[in-house]
Amino acid sequence: MIVADKKPIEEIIEEIKDKERILILGCNECVTVCEAGGKKEVGILASALRMYFLNQGKGVTIDEITLERQCDHEYLEEIRDGVDQYDAIVSIACGVGVQFTAEKYPSKPVYPGVNTCFLGVTDKRGLWTERCQACGQCLLSQTGGICPVSRCAKRLLNGPCGGSTQGKCEIDNELDCAWQLIIDRLKALGRLDDYEKICPIKDWSTDRAGGPRKVVREDVQL
Repeated sequence: MIVADKKPIEEIIEEIKDKERILILGCNECVTVCEAGGKKEVGILASALRMYFLNQGKGVTIDEITLERQCDHEYLEEIRDGVDQYDAIVSIACGVGVQFTAEKYPSKPVYPGVNTCFLGVTDKRGLWTERCQACGQCLLSQTGGICPVSRCAKRLLNGPCGGSTQGKCEIDNELDCAWQLIIDRLKALGRLDDYEKICPIKDWSTDRAGGPRKVVREDVQL
């Protein structure tokens, strides 16, 4: 899932302090799971902003809507009939949702209410960790299901660097060396011979180095 974290409310206030009618727009997908931008968080942010403007003696209207997704035309259409009444939208979807909402309603300023962090998993309640950088050329079949692109600080593709010590990364002695995890996993799978295979130079054009990316599926297009 896409993992995000709440922006400081002071940063949000600075963007909208001169607005009179504001829509807080949540997303019922990834940011709900990581407790950054779902219906509950929409309510919390809206209440905090109402309290701020009340203390400032300003009569600001703040409304709340949570869509199923903000990365889909169908769901963004749900606010079309009412969007013109607002001076600004604060989207607490991921950066994709913020941008797509802004594209959908180009005459309306859309401000992010969260910082989009990474693609990750829920390790436990309140802890989300990175697992994927969406590089566009998945290597997991070669590395026992552990990604060296996202989990190695140097994104090394052929074994650990000389800085790893006792299975820990040189940048943080509490951070597992990704290649130690890969080796342990391959050993457990009886595939340690795969560690000796040289991974060819990666085609980074499928990563961000190739510019904004797209996936075209003619078999599902209308």
